[in-house]
Amino acid sequence: MRKAVLDIGKTHIKLLFLENNTELASFSCKNSPVIGMYSQCDVNAIWSWLTETLRSCNFTASVEAFSVTTHGAAGALINHIDKSNPTGLVLPILDYEYEGVGSCEKNYITVRPSFNETFSPSLPCGLNLGKQLFWLESHYPKAFSSATAMLMYPQYWAWRLCGELSTEVTSLGCHTDLWEPLSGQYSTLVEKQSWHRLFPPLKNAWDCLGTVTDEVSEETGLPISCKVYTGVHDSNASLLRYLKLNHNKAFSVISTGTWTILMQVNGNLEGLGNHRDTLSNVDVYGNPVACARFMGGREYERICASLGGNIVMSPTPQDLQTAIDNLWMVTPDYSNGNGPFGGLSPRQYCSENSSCVHAIATLYCALMIDRRLDDLDAHGEIYIEGAFLKNQLLCALVAQLRPHQKVWLSADNTGTVLGASALTEFEHYDGSDIAVEPCLASNFSGMEKYRAQWLFRINQSN
Repeated sequence: MRKAVLDIGKTHIKLLFLENNTELASFSCKNSPVIGMYSQCDVNAIWSWLTETLRSCNFTASVEAFSVTTHGAAGALINHIDKSNPTGLVLPILDYEYEGVGSCEKNYITVRPSFNETFSPSLPCGLNLGKQLFWLESHYPKAFSSATAMLMYPQYWAWRLCGELSTEVTSLGCHTDLWEPLSGQYSTLVEKQSWHRLFPPLKNAWDCLGTVTDEVSEETGLPISCKVYTGVHDSNASLLRYLKLNHNKAFSVISTGTWTILMQVNGNLEGLGNHRDTLSNVDVYGNPVACARFMGGREYERICASLGGNIVMSPTPQDLQTAIDNLWMVTPDYSNGNGPFGGLSPRQYCSENSSCVHAIATLYCALMIDRRLDDLDAHGEIYIEGAFLKNQLLCALVAQLRPHQKVWLSADNTGTVLGASALTEFEHYDGSDIAVEPCLASNFSGMEKYRAQWLFRINQSN
C-alpha cells in the first residue's frame, strides 16, 4: 500500500511517502507560530506548504492512505457548518507557549480537576488544553459559542482532508485536564463547562474516516479514493509499534525531539504525583501510560547557545571526559518552567565559549533522562527513538547510567512517522518491522561523581 504521513511537530513539519514501510520521498519545513489576536499555530502556512508539496510530488496520484500525527496541547474550535471559511476556525489555534494564557490561572484552578482524576499536572502557559479552552471562552465568548466542534490537532487536519469529524484518546489524554485515564471518560471539567457538545464521537486512531473530498483531490492531486485515518498524538505514534512487539511486558520508550517524552508501559501510576511534570498519557487502546517529560531538544539548543556554541555538532569522547573530569556542567531550567526542575534559574559551572559546549549539553540531557526514568521507577528494557539518535554518545551515556536495564536504539529516526503509517493497516500490524540495535554503554570515568555533583548543585538552587 502506498501511503502519505503528515507529521506536524512543534518546530518542524514533515511529509513522507511510503510503500511497504520503505520511504519513497520525504519533505520538510520549519514550523513557527505567528502573532495575531495571540500567538497561534500558522495553519494557513501549513496547508499551503502541504498542498504545494503534494501537487509537486510524483507519488501523490497513487497514494492510497493518508494519516496525520501532531504534537499535543493544540485544539481547533471550528464551525463545520459554515462552508464560507475553508479553515473552519472560529478562533485561531492557540500556540501552547503563549504566556498570556496564564492570566486565567486564578479562576481556572476553581474548576480544574485534581491530579488523581486526570493524572494531568498543572503546566505552564497553555500546555494544559483545558486551560486554553477556559481562557478562550472567557476572552472571546461570542466566537467560542459559535463553535460546533472542538477537534484535537491530528483530527483537525484529518477533517480538512476528508470532511469527517472525530475525537481520539491519545491527544485527548495528553495532559489536557479533559480526560480520566482510569475510567476512560471525560473529566469533570468538561461537565462543569458544558463542553460535551463540542466533542465529536470517539474513533480509534486506526479507523478510516472516509476519503479525501473532491475539493482536496483537486487542490492536492490526491486520488478521490485516498483513505484518511483518524490520526494520533506524535509520542503515541512512536509508542504504538512497541505495544505490538512487547505484549504485557514492562518497558520504556523515549521519544526525543523538541520534547523528550519518557513512557513507561505497564508501570505504576501511583507515584506520579510526587514528581514535577510526570503524568499519565493514554495509548491508542485507551490504556494509561506513566510518562515523564522535559524539553530535551529545546534545552540542548539553549545550552549550546548560552555557552557560545552552534547546535549541530556532536561532542567527541575526549570532550566528554574533559567535561566530566573538570565537573563542567549546567543546571536547570532551560525550558521556561518544564521538566522535573521547572522554574529554577539556570546556572553555569563552566566558562562561556568552552571547547566542551556540546559535551556539557549532552551530559545535561543524559542526566535528565536518567532522572526522569528514576521518577517513573522505570524497569524493563528501554527503547530510544527520534532526534537524539543522532548523538550516539548521549545514548551511550544513558546506557552507562542505567546499567541494570537493556537499552535499544531504533535503527531509523522516523519512528513517529512509521507509527502513524502503521495505523493504515493496524489490525494486521504486529510490530515485526521494528528494527532496533543494542546500545553499547559508554565507560567514562568519574560519571558517578559528576551525577552526584549535578544533583547537589540543583538542590542548592532550590
